Amino acid sequence: MIKVFGHKSPDTDATLSPVIWAWYLSEVRGTPATPVLLGEPNTEAAFVLDRCGVTKPEIIADVAEGEECVVVDTNNPAELPPSINEAKVLQVIDHHMLAGGLKTKTPIEITIRPLACTATVMHDLMGDDAAKMPAGIKTAMLSCILSDTLEFRSPTTTDHDRAVAERLAADLGISVPDYAGEMFAAKSDVSAFSDAELLRMDSKEYELGGKQLRVSVLETTAPQVLLDRKDALMGAMPGVAKEDGADQVLLFIIDILREEATLLVPTGLVKEIAEKSFGATVSGDTVVLPGIMSRKKQIIPALAI
Repeated sequence: MIKVFGHKSPDTDATLSPVIWAWYLSEVRGTPATPVLLGEPNTEAAFVLDRCGVTKPEIIADVAEGEECVVVDTNNPAELPPSINEAKVLQVIDHHMLAGGLKTKTPIEITIRPLACTATVMHDLMGDDAAKMPAGIKTAMLSCILSDTLEFRSPTTTDHDRAVAERLAADLGISVPDYAGEMFAAKSDVSAFSDAELLRMDSKEYELGGKQLRVSVLETTAPQVLLDRKDALMGAMPGVAKEDGADQVLLFIIDILREEATLLVPTGLVKEIAEKSFGATVSGDTVVLPGIMSRKKQIIPALAI
């Protein structure tokens, strides 16, 4: 049985894209596959699983030597199981920059396209077979696209992402604004999570000038709820960084509706990064960055020290 999985700290795309592709491999290609996760899904992803009528996939810690798997929504070994290079990776489907470091014993299929969402890439790879998707899988695909594009607000959004999403919504009889609002409300409900869990919930490892960073984003329609926890979040950063082998946690609170980010600034290092990366003037322990919505397109590429 082929295991299909995305990255650690799974968001909606990394949770539901494995479900979509495992369905395609099993039901269309006749190749038995099952979706698995590398961590607990966030609140939005959990909402979408329920909306699609899909049981939460099994959470795994590692893969076995020679185990067949498909990697989606990442190609970065740091975001994958520790033994990924010992497994038999059959395919990579992604929309992020090429990280390097994955090793395979045989040639594999790799598709990385400059689109906003892995699910959009999958729609294209399916071709005419995309019409065979049942309603639950179509809803999963629509949800991934709306999540990754922040309902088309993100600068990563392409005309093609939008066209695919709108076609899926029309087929399903779903109002995009209404459904996206429900998704974002679920994403914004973080009351059950500890400060450390929030710092790891949607994060990527990144090296900058010899410093190891954990770059975290929290996308929300209720940023004040998170800002009210500012002191506690900053207080948890040193412990999270130490446990994860990082020098610093960068936390960007993305205000979906106002289309801006607030970066918490707990140290001189973060102040320096904020000023050099975004041309910001930092005078306190937060700085607002207008128009910053995307870690992939606007945050990671801009980081400087």
